[in-house]
Amino acid sequence: MSAPEGRTATHHVLILGAGYAGMSAAIQLAARVKRREDVRVTLVNAQERFTERLRLHMTATGRRLPEMSIPELLAGTGARFVRGRVTAVDAEARTVRVDDERVLRYDTLVYALGGLPDTEAAPGAEDHAYTLAGARDAESLAGRLARLGGGTVAVCGSGLTGVESAAEIAERHPELDVVLLGRQEPGAAMHPKAGAYLRAALERLRVRVRAGAEVVKVLPGAVELAGGESVAADVVLWTGGTRVSPLAAAAGLTVDERGRVVTDEALRSVSHPEVYAVGDAAAIRQGYGVMHGTCQSGMPTGVHAAVSIVRALDGRRPKPFRFGYYHTPVSLGRHDAVVQFTHPDDSPRRVYLTGRLAARYKETVSASPWPTYGRMKKMPASGAFWPRGGRFTRTRGVR
Repeated sequence: MSAPEGRTATHHVLILGAGYAGMSAAIQLAARVKRREDVRVTLVNAQERFTERLRLHMTATGRRLPEMSIPELLAGTGARFVRGRVTAVDAEARTVRVDDERVLRYDTLVYALGGLPDTEAAPGAEDHAYTLAGARDAESLAGRLARLGGGTVAVCGSGLTGVESAAEIAERHPELDVVLLGRQEPGAAMHPKAGAYLRAALERLRVRVRAGAEVVKVLPGAVELAGGESVAADVVLWTGGTRVSPLAAAAGLTVDERGRVVTDEALRSVSHPEVYAVGDAAAIRQGYGVMHGTCQSGMPTGVHAAVSIVRALDGRRPKPFRFGYYHTPVSLGRHDAVVQFTHPDDSPRRVYLTGRLAARYKETVSASPWPTYGRMKKMPASGAFWPRGGRFTRTRGVR
């Protein structure tokens, strides 16, 4: 492959963020170009430890989990790892600033700086609430819970992260009063019977559920609800939604109202086609609408971006990305869970699992990235299988 005038012969691919999507892109791409001397793959992440977001609610209650090293996960692929925090992206110069000190150049960029807890949604959340932004945050919460001995823990947000966290805390610390606050009833998106099972499990664990509660302010010893009511709390855990890094918008990439990079059907930025966006950082449209971030969809976006980059390097046109959801596993402590099977558009099917079988299913899903990454190193094509979603994912003009 000849280099354009003024450019080096080596094509530099820079991947920002080593979450589930970013790691998938790095391992998949590095494995596919391992024997090529004209491509260099670099992965940038703020820390060497891989964050197991699917298990942070366990870490938050003191469960000891194996620590995954990003350099070790990349070992043997030929990809280079750079530890540092991305502080700026210059889309016109095709450079990335790391820790405000180093500048890295790219020919192709994979933007995988995923979501963080949206502590800006309520005043005081940033200062007075714990989050599950990473392992250190979860470990800090675990230490605080262990020292309490009694009192109230308010979990703000009745989505899946809030449900899993409330259940885990209640099971691990029966001496604590756990209250789950949220606008929606827990399990509202599930089949009615699956949702009823989930709520009954929370009741068995003595989690007090306050549906229809909107938290508008977090105070040092309480949370304030819309309408003026206050709920006393010794510890507040904020799980009320996520936000993305503002770096993409600041770089001039076209973003949606939430700051996610708007992509074409091949996961390229609609404004800067040399930039691919994956995982929570991307606004990816399918036939059923814009995808929401999960591990089950994040890893396929990373793999597809890698395959698309290889096709482009070879002078071939990238294929459209299509993905259909297939399940929503929710743990309810260590020995109980609900697994809601879904249609490709994420609407609930009638089929679901509960109890210990569902708990084993959930744990298998949570542990699945590691063998998947291992297989991709040896057989890259093994990572390219996921549900395409049939008619649910077709967009006009895309097959």
